[in-house]
Amino acid sequence: MPRMTNLDMDVLRSFAAVVDLGGLSQAGRQLGRSQSAVSLQMKRLETQVGERLFLRSGRSLDLSETGEQLLSYARRILALNDEALADLRGAPVEGRLRFGTQQDFTDSWLPSALARFAERHPAVRLQISVGKGTSYLKALERGRFDLVLALGLGNRPTAEPLGHLPLVWIGRKDFVWRDGEPLPLVTFEGWCRFRRRALTLLDEAGIPWRIVLTSPSLAGLWAAASAGLGVTMRTAEGLPSGLAVLNDALGLPPLGGVDVALHSQLGPQSPAAAAFAALVRESLPAHLQGLQGYQAI
Repeated sequence: MPRMTNLDMDVLRSFAAVVDLGGLSQAGRQLGRSQSAVSLQMKRLETQVGERLFLRSGRSLDLSETGEQLLSYARRILALNDEALADLRGAPVEGRLRFGTQQDFTDSWLPSALARFAERHPAVRLQISVGKGTSYLKALERGRFDLVLALGLGNRPTAEPLGHLPLVWIGRKDFVWRDGEPLPLVTFEGWCRFRRRALTLLDEAGIPWRIVLTSPSLAGLWAAASAGLGVTMRTAEGLPSGLAVLNDALGLPPLGGVDVALHSQLGPQSPAAAAFAALVRESLPAHLQGLQGYQAI
């Protein structure tokens, strides 16, 4: 059995700081080290991993594919380390947590997660907002949120991918699409990434469609689909009873899938944000795995 290498926690913290702050010198100033000392730490980390972590092009310092993978592990390791020390030392986690999430999770995973967090950390003041992922990520960049849980935006530097879900066609179990009629659709109002993808695929397949209802809320989509007005395109997360995945039944084009990612502000996290991020990593991936039965055919 090969001997395992132990990653240095201090070096991992420097690695995360280099990425979050955009450079060796910036990380060094925050960590109280010289740029050369931080550079030596990064070389040591590359030696431990056995792969290059950075792609150097001129003055820019971008992560390699291995570096991106390590960053995700590093954040989880550091958050768990900090949470463990706080618990063992009996230091309560305090402060404010500003968390934004998409509507998909509010009737399924979110309530139990919030209850568990409030039980573990009763001194934290929770500020929970439910809305659209794209607008919430812009608010995160402006410092209005500590954490945001979003669908389909896992390629941003703030993202930590936690899972993947199939996008599916959803409607009432007994929904009838009459021959010769355009496919009736219920969608979010305004710009929607999922609607844009669905309409493009329908056009490519030569399937006529018409939008019969738009809604600002996911509850509105579920209500319209439950009334039999049309079908919608979404993940099966939080799927109400009475609705079903209709990919096979209607013979519609496959929609592919979507990443689920937790986004955090670049730079050091507050103890409250780190604790909640650790809980999300602990509970959400298993929840998402339970939805993999809804395959996009």
